[in-house]
Amino acid sequence: MSAPIDIEYLKGWIGREESATDIVTPQLVARFNATLGTVTETAAGAIAPLLIHLCLAPPAAPMDALGPDGHPARGGFLPPVPLQRRMWAGGAFTFKDDLRVGDEVTRRSRILDVSVKEGRTGTLCFVTVEHSIVANGRTAIVERQDIVYRQADGASAKPAAAEPAPKGEHSFTVEPTPTLLFRYSALTFNGHRIHYDAPYAREEENYPGLVVHGPMQATLLAHFAARIKGRRPATFSFRSSSTLFDGEPFILSASEDGAALRLWTARSGGPAAMSAEATFD
Repeated sequence: MSAPIDIEYLKGWIGREESATDIVTPQLVARFNATLGTVTETAAGAIAPLLIHLCLAPPAAPMDALGPDGHPARGGFLPPVPLQRRMWAGGAFTFKDDLRVGDEVTRRSRILDVSVKEGRTGTLCFVTVEHSIVANGRTAIVERQDIVYRQADGASAKPAAAEPAPKGEHSFTVEPTPTLLFRYSALTFNGHRIHYDAPYAREEENYPGLVVHGPMQATLLAHFAARIKGRRPATFSFRSSSTLFDGEPFILSASEDGAALRLWTARSGGPAAMSAEATFD
């Protein structure tokens, strides 16, 4: 049973800020490309892959500051929400400029909102964070990140009844092997055990397998959109609605919607796990 949520106390985190700086190195770009199957140049000044900023300046908590799930313990920049599970529920990106190999990149983060709602699986707490990604003094990306916290009651392992996802005009199949999930966790320095520790995922969090990262799905969909249109999007927004697991291929799908693209991920015959929209200048 989770502790009661003192929403007024948690709202005290609204407006809290932090920043962190990293460099887009050729080695990071090479590891990103090798993991996700992208092909980009690694020479200084070359355009870096879309959403590689999610791999830059990750929180580096010491081992004794981690919770049992592998995440950093609660508190600090993010509010200490007393619900056991934390996931990236959705977000949006506005792309103003490219990141380039060799750029010094600063992520400036601010808590925009904290709210509590009652959902199908119980109490949910949402934390909205804005990130400004500044490269060598220029704002390249503005990002909104929606984080959801909920109780560890096993409900997440039971998919909600939903219609199967439609067939898109464009599609591409991804095999979410444990190695792929581990390598993406390593790229983003994400210690959350649901992505690489199968016994923990099954026995402690009641999942049927390893969980496919939301950020990785968003990255794959954004790259898929860029390949279809031949250029990076101006904006990209997404929302997660169900969970994908290792051992079962999933499909990236897209359909034209006027000047935009609607995109989604789904396992074969399953509902949309992540829905997204990309717009283009």
